[in-house]
Amino acid sequence: MSVSANIDVNIRGTLLGSNDLGSPQMPFELSDRAAFTPGNGNGQANIVFADTRTIAASANDDLDLAGVLSAVFGGTITFTVVRAIMVRAAAGNTNNVVVSPAASNGFLGPFGAAAHTVTLLPGDEFLITNRNAGWAVTAGTADLLRIANSGSGTSVSYDIIIIGS
Repeated sequence: MSVSANIDVNIRGTLLGSNDLGSPQMPFELSDRAAFTPGNGNGQANIVFADTRTIAASANDDLDLAGVLSAVFGGTITFTVVRAIMVRAAAGNTNNVVVSPAASNGFLGPFGAAAHTVTLLPGDEFLITNRNAGWAVTAGTADLLRIANSGSGTSVSYDIIIIGS
């Protein structure tokens, strides 16, 4: 499989103020592009997992990054390195979506420790990249990424894209 992908991020706006002499303005902008070319090396990727998923109330969705996820064209995906993760909680969710390493055999990747989490309110996104070296995935010991429903009563839906080798 061959992967070519660009991740573009752009934040642009204007800070508005007021004082006795007028209404000062300060424009600001920060943009970046993470470009991935086909391959296994730094800045390269050859595996993508992309899906829309639903999690029952108070449940978890543990994504096994090494040998269980299904590829879009068939077969299974085995990441050895993850270079980008994006999760978007559906705007219509009632509960939050929580991203973290799984409690057992957790993929620590960008989290640094098993107890670290990122909580997404309905409609929020989480995007993180390690475009060169990536984060190592170790089958059987450090390969489970947990996406959890924060509460009871209703299910949550989310979109996810994982890019790596």
